[in-house]
Amino acid sequence: MDSVAALLRSKGERMTAPRRAVLTALSNATGHLSMEEVVTAVAESAPSVHRASVYRTLVALSDLGVVQHVHLGHGATAYHLTGAEGPHLHAQCRRCGAIQDLPNDLLSEVARRMGAAHGFELDATHVALSGLCAECAAIDGDDHIVDELPTDHRHGHHHSH
Repeated sequence: MDSVAALLRSKGERMTAPRRAVLTALSNATGHLSMEEVVTAVAESAPSVHRASVYRTLVALSDLGVVQHVHLGHGATAYHLTGAEGPHLHAQCRRCGAIQDLPNDLLSEVARRMGAAHGFELDATHVALSGLCAECAAIDGDDHIVDELPTDHRHGHHHSH
């Protein structure tokens, strides 16, 4: 938390109570959290921080590069601390909903080719790649893909750009 506070200060920002509560919730998480999961965690640890403050704080921390958010299937958005390695890519299994972190340079060649051929600057850290995880891909002969992800992977938060 001290390194995040130092980073915020270096950008002329303060460590407010809502920021501390959101950052604590994310740092205590074992994976990516939905907006509702962050709100719930903050409500448990800092009940005085309102839901709207949690949302505004997540947006501000994302804009500052302290928190990374990724758009998952079915309109869901997940949040996590960016970490020392910086933003990275995500893949989501379209069958079980599992999220896997991937190295940021995985699509470097694709990004280079898109830039050269189309003048397009790719930011693949903002959305999750879709496919099948190793476990689901190994299921022999079962092509069934669930229409709805498990409840803990559906978040209902829509983020517009």
